[in-house]
Amino acid sequence: MTIAARADARHNRARVLEAAQEAFAAEGLSVPLDVIARRAGVGAGTVYRHFPSKEALFEAVVHDRIERLADELTALLATPEAATGEAFFTAFSSTVEQAGFNKALCESFVSTPKAEVAPEARRRYGIALAALLDRAHQAGAVRPDAQISDVMALMAGCVAMEAHSATPGRATTLVLDGLRTGHSPLPTVTKHVTKPGYRNETREDPAARCEECGTAIPTSRTGRPPRFCGGACRQKAHRRRATG
Repeated sequence: MTIAARADARHNRARVLEAAQEAFAAEGLSVPLDVIARRAGVGAGTVYRHFPSKEALFEAVVHDRIERLADELTALLATPEAATGEAFFTAFSSTVEQAGFNKALCESFVSTPKAEVAPEARRRYGIALAALLDRAHQAGAVRPDAQISDVMALMAGCVAMEAHSATPGRATTLVLDGLRTGHSPLPTVTKHVTKPGYRNETREDPAARCEECGTAIPTSRTGRPPRFCGGACRQKAHRRRATG
């Protein structure tokens, strides 16, 4: 292949990628390949010479978008906001916002592991996000029980919710408020281990006693405190109130 031919091939590939980015951003993976070829001003054969399938082209587009996000997160690590933890929240909301305006990115973030595309770009993105989360933990800005797997799952959920939300940004704001320390009246999901053999489970509260027979009642960490040890005592108390 001559130098001119190679340059022409690179030019055609770039045109296809540009057209695909626009098409996938607007319509997602459902857009037909011949539509992309027309937008690029080339024939379908030219597209197939560079990308063997629509899925391969989709992955190339998503890879490029996630690489750009990874670059943004890496740049945030060098800012003063990284030390305070705010850079983490910026990275989270920016990712959700960009995915909301790009169906290809949206579909890639809410995909199942089997359908995951651009794994290398995702890995680089994940490393940068985990570093920002670690800085936020060190600053005490993010609840200590939030792990990177939790953050990625919450981010995917926000991307999906924002795609159908009548109030853009509301779901993401609620999730981020839940991740911030001191912003939620609810206790953290997990508890710090303070004693050997400690398990985060239902325990018996010595102060909790059945109002009818006085038996100690096992209590849970959530929900309304129980008043009776069982149905029999509950019925006895009900009958006594009804006749009294």
